[in-house]
Amino acid sequence: MEGMFHIEIQKLQKGFIMRKIVLLSFCLSLMFTMFCTEEESVRDMGTKVMDEPWTGDLASIPTAMQRKNPMVSPLAKKGGMIRIYSHQFPKSLNYYLDQFTTTARIFTSLFEPLTAYDPLTLATIPHLARDWKISNDKKKFTFYLDKNARWSDGRPVTADDVIFTYDTIMDKKNATAVFRISLSRFEKPIKEDDYTVSFEAKEVHWNNFNDIASSIFILPKHHFEGKDFNKENMEFPVVSGPYKIKEVKKNRYIKLERRGDWWQRAYPFNHGRYNFDQVVYKVYNEEAVALQAFKKGDIDIYPVYSAFVWVEETKGDVFEKNWVVKQRIFNLKPVGFQGWAMNNRREIFSDRRVREAMTLLVDRKLMIDKLAYGEYDPTNSYYPDFYLGGEKNPNSPSEFNIQKARALLAEAGWKPNKDGILEKNGKPFQFSILDRDKKTEKYFTVFLEKAKEVGIRASIDTLDLAAWSERVDKYDFDMTWAAWGSGIFKDPESQWYSKYADEVGQPNLPGFKNVTVDKLIEKQKLEFSLSTRNQILKEIDRIVYKEYPYVLLWHLPSTRLLYWQKYGIPDHPLGKYGDESFSTDYWWYDNEKDKRLNAAISNKSKFDDYESIIRRVY
Repeated sequence: MEGMFHIEIQKLQKGFIMRKIVLLSFCLSLMFTMFCTEEESVRDMGTKVMDEPWTGDLASIPTAMQRKNPMVSPLAKKGGMIRIYSHQFPKSLNYYLDQFTTTARIFTSLFEPLTAYDPLTLATIPHLARDWKISNDKKKFTFYLDKNARWSDGRPVTADDVIFTYDTIMDKKNATAVFRISLSRFEKPIKEDDYTVSFEAKEVHWNNFNDIASSIFILPKHHFEGKDFNKENMEFPVVSGPYKIKEVKKNRYIKLERRGDWWQRAYPFNHGRYNFDQVVYKVYNEEAVALQAFKKGDIDIYPVYSAFVWVEETKGDVFEKNWVVKQRIFNLKPVGFQGWAMNNRREIFSDRRVREAMTLLVDRKLMIDKLAYGEYDPTNSYYPDFYLGGEKNPNSPSEFNIQKARALLAEAGWKPNKDGILEKNGKPFQFSILDRDKKTEKYFTVFLEKAKEVGIRASIDTLDLAAWSERVDKYDFDMTWAAWGSGIFKDPESQWYSKYADEVGQPNLPGFKNVTVDKLIEKQKLEFSLSTRNQILKEIDRIVYKEYPYVLLWHLPSTRLLYWQKYGIPDHPLGKYGDESFSTDYWWYDNEKDKRLNAAISNKSKFDDYESIIRRVY
């Protein structure tokens, strides 16, 4: 969970900022000196990975995997390194325990699901399972494992591993609650034989197949069995995926290395994919430091989530001479939402009128138009990508209105005392905002000034990612900033179903409960038509929107990328539905291009032209 579309507020307290410039420059210089030795280590550790000969029977490769991948470039080649910016060090690299974006990217490079999706058509294709069968009543799913599938220690992937993964997730002693929602719809899987496993659903649900086939990443039983799964965080010596962990340097970087013995390396569908010998996630807790590291060449690819950075910090030779690509990419990537979750479990936010008043105290127009260079669109839906194609959004936008906010608060029983502080039953209106990113404090500042004006007292409590996650998992907060991704096949259950509102570790952060929404969630479970399900989702959205569980903020319908011009890029740089993570799967290091780039930098000459805005027809 990351704050994905943060805007940058500039020119606030300008004189104060100017007095800080010299000190900031000194601090950045000092921090670069501290990073220097380690960064050189990351540079020099890269070794050429040689693919081992594949001795399997080519005829055993599933038919769907014998064809060319539609997103791969025929020019792609193996080798080299890519270094990616991560804004905080994960508390765990175990995605079942921590759903942080960097953790997800790493974990899904190490472990694999039973099936995958074709990146163009979204048709189900084989992965650990070579084939599958769905019963006529859509309740039984049988998977036939690919006998070529091997763990990195050479042992085969078997039905025992699949069942062990299910048992691990369903064990309530493990912090895997968010994954238990979907798996709770199934009986314990049955081992038909060593390479065949079947799942029986307790109820029909359109997403049953996907929930077990493509959403669960299979673990090696022989490695994890008998261990405390909650402590399996950083070391995964036995994996099945195309990468392995090479080195973890706490608070500095996580380095992955391509496996030359990956069991699917000879499958034609994967030719030209997973090209980098090393993938390094570089951690910088301060965005200013990270950006300077990128400009210096210590990070290779830098997704931009800040309008200020995109507009004001992309100047100088590295950009003007095209050494670095500044590119806005439009595709069909699902768009999620971000906002400030208000904890309905707390008395102060249990009243819908209070929550609506909070939304009215946020001047989004000011933030977007005046402080964010007009880069963003205000979010007025929990499924904003439904309305990117021109369809009218039925939700009325929450516009800044301090007088209406006052009236709602008064209606809810909050009246000013002699000091102008709102009180109800003798208690003042005060709360704490739990944050995990120092740079977002200035966004909250605009809101806090308006809240103070109506008699509300609020403070900001900023923690590191691990401490923030621990508090949020227990719903120990009043208000917090949260950003959620989205999917092409959207399932509202975990986020809005009442029965999960009080279960620790679930994504229903506000504690939302609504009987009508519960009934609609039950209704959509039985609907296999995507278009019909989406209509139900829009109805859910209209109800949730009017309950104001979040102060919704803004979204960006494109991906903004900065990267050094030393990579080969496929025609669809982020695929049809992908984000910046697509780069580690499909881009490649171009040694000759890198040499020309270095020559251009040495000569201070302009490098190759490129498309600054990419839109593809699919």
